[in-house]
Amino acid sequence: MTWRKSTRSNGSGDCVEVADNLPGVVGLRDSKDPRGPILAFDPAAWSTFVAGVKHETFRN
Repeated sequence: MTWRKSTRSNGSGDCVEVADNLPGVVGLRDSKDPRGPILAFDPAAWSTFVAGVKHETFRN
């Protein structure tokens, strides 16, 4: 499992890391707690969420 952060992360350590190289699941974790809990998402749901963020779907 390989974890990565956004290229827009500022280096403060307050980041979400994603592992999208797993078969059938996308993992998310807090970079401050790498041994802590992992949230698991269906890859299709994750792709839909990322597309929504890119298109500002969630803005008020």
